[in-house]
Amino acid sequence: MGLNTSAEAPLPVGQVSRLIGGWIERLGQVWVEGQITQLSRRPGAGVVFMTLRDPSHDISVSVTCFRQVYDDVADAVSEGARVVILAKPEWYAPRGQLSLRATEIRPVGIGELLARLERLKRSLASEGLFALERKKPLPFLPQLIGLVVGRASAAERDVLENARRRWPAVRFEVRNVAVQGVHAVPQVVQAVKELDALDEVDVIIVARGGGSVEDLLPFSDEQVVRAVSAARTPVVSAIGHEPDSPLLDLVADLRASTPTDAAKKVVPDVGEELERVRQLRDRALRSVRGLLDREERGLEHALARPVFVHPQRMVETRQDELEALLARSRRTLGHLLDRAESELAHTRARVVALSPAATLERGYAVLQRADGHVVRSADEVTADEVLRARVAKGEFTVRVEAAASDTPDAPDASDTPDAPATSSAPSAS
Repeated sequence: MGLNTSAEAPLPVGQVSRLIGGWIERLGQVWVEGQITQLSRRPGAGVVFMTLRDPSHDISVSVTCFRQVYDDVADAVSEGARVVILAKPEWYAPRGQLSLRATEIRPVGIGELLARLERLKRSLASEGLFALERKKPLPFLPQLIGLVVGRASAAERDVLENARRRWPAVRFEVRNVAVQGVHAVPQVVQAVKELDALDEVDVIIVARGGGSVEDLLPFSDEQVVRAVSAARTPVVSAIGHEPDSPLLDLVADLRASTPTDAAKKVVPDVGEELERVRQLRDRALRSVRGLLDREERGLEHALARPVFVHPQRMVETRQDELEALLARSRRTLGHLLDRAESELAHTRARVVALSPAATLERGYAVLQRADGHVVRSADEVTADEVLRARVAKGEFTVRVEAAASDTPDAPDASDTPDAPATSSAPSAS
């Protein structure tokens, strides 16, 4: 339960330290895994002092054990080794210092490390961190390359020298980090994040010149894998260790077998590119020349055709055809006009024959009453009625002397079709 303290009633340092010690004392033994960074075996001393560090975080704790406990594993445990210890937390009240009192130490064997890596590999793969669709393509010619590598290492020299030999103008942004040990993981993660934050960096190379399985453990750490997976810049893994591939090789966008191979895959060779440009230029020139030769031959074949050799012949041929068509059209038109003229003459003759004027030319006359009605029967007129008579040449008026009932029967006009019509003496008209 909480303590009742205030500014007026504070607790002494000794009491606070003893209280902390009491809380820690109630903790039981725990199994702890870490990496030994410092180991002190003083001659004649019955206690061994060491520092146990978390390889993935910048956290360490002091560990003490009796010499007999350490001597049991002294042949397999040294500085830099990963161990699992059974220890009980202790609080040293005079100094306010926490430590672990180890009662058993077990070295972590290669088989166990590989088994843990396999479990981590399956877990990360299930999240899709190793999926091919997540891989980002590398730029053809990076202007600035980020390099995460050990300081003054052979890997750094191999990458820089081979890259500049292939393309002298290439530039590097180098981050020197620890590539093994307890400081490797946080430094590699920090370097990758710093380079990824630079917009001018086109690709990042994480390089190391190989090593044992224990030495390469930082490049299989979950923090490193997730940092590379989250980077927006393409990352190339160049650990240079063929038999045991670290998890960094699986999450990186490209894996190189060695640092030298990484330089060759990231930076194009200027000589090869110039040769490729020359070959493409020669190929394009051959293609253009072949096209021109083919078109020239086609033009020569076209110019050799009769229509181009004697172009007037086509005009003359068309002229003859035009004259023939013109003569044919004239003959056809003449025939049509002659036929139309003949038909017109026949039609005119029929019209003339059927015209009342032709009848009048033969001596007949047409009698009309005052209202213009044509007299067709004697019964239609009365005595003393004035009629208008139309003859072939002019007209005149006549007066009816007697109606049809007042005169004796006259011969039928049909009996004398050519006899002229009779009428009374013309009146003044």
